[in-house]
Amino acid sequence: MRRKALLITGEGAPSLQTLPVPTPNRGEVLVRVKYSSLNYKDALALTGKGKIIRQFPCIAGIDLAGEVLASNGTAWQQGQRVVATGCGLGETVDGGYCEIACVASDHLVALPAELQLQDAMRLGTAGFTAALCLQRLEQNGQHPELGLVAITGASGGVGMLATSMFARSKYDVLALTSKENSYPQLLALGAKQVAAPDILLLPDAPLHSTRYGGAVDNLGGKYLVSLLKSVKLWGNVASVGLAAAAQFESNVFPHILRGVSLLGISSNNCPMSLRRQLWQRLATDLKPPQLAAISTTISLDELPSKAKQMFQRQTTGRIVVSI
Repeated sequence: MRRKALLITGEGAPSLQTLPVPTPNRGEVLVRVKYSSLNYKDALALTGKGKIIRQFPCIAGIDLAGEVLASNGTAWQQGQRVVATGCGLGETVDGGYCEIACVASDHLVALPAELQLQDAMRLGTAGFTAALCLQRLEQNGQHPELGLVAITGASGGVGMLATSMFARSKYDVLALTSKENSYPQLLALGAKQVAAPDILLLPDAPLHSTRYGGAVDNLGGKYLVSLLKSVKLWGNVASVGLAAAAQFESNVFPHILRGVSLLGISSNNCPMSLRRQLWQRLATDLKPPQLAAISTTISLDELPSKAKQMFQRQTTGRIVVSI
């Protein structure tokens, strides 16, 4: 039995190959992959612009959704619908860009009945991360009465889905993106206001006047610094990305004078109990009603070129991969 897969060897470009289907070890599950997705981390791996893959050769793809084919020593049954995001997929172990994947049983979540497989990947890591941002902020005391929530990188997958989820949860959202052609779509997703992220770039000062109740930041660098200085008393900022810069230089004043919290969002190693909880919410109260409208679908062989487009800022929303 063989499978088509997008393989990265560490030498040269990714290539579509036909490989043997592995025999699952004890505790592993064979999944017939129906859909995957293209995330920023995948684009880093496919273009070689980031040291994402730590074991070569490796089948890329940090997400997958499909049906169980067989398992070895696990409770998973043939035909069960499952989803997996992060957990080292496409980094330290083979990922979802293949027809049949071999996955550790404890990396799989049973897909809620309310979600179709394609919708699971319209959400994927981006949707899971957006939901995790909301959960972490609210766990730390965020609530709509604190005021406007700023979301940077709002035209990307995490940003669009976070805009919808926060709006559905009764927050007023300021969606920040430099892509003006995304403004109508962000307003349709529920944003109260849309603007360019450069409105955050104020003259340097220990603190700025308070403008936001909280924030979700996909950019990092100077944008993150400005958000921290502009958040109201006891507000929170979720740090989730580095599209602008990985480094930032700030001060302690927002934290010790206003009680502002900087919360790290790591969806890759989120505990399984929380994964199950969030996927149930993604299938119900947090599910964006416009999922199909904010996604496009491509094939496996289109992935390398689409990854390059992502770095040329020519993509928006979610990119689903039909296997």
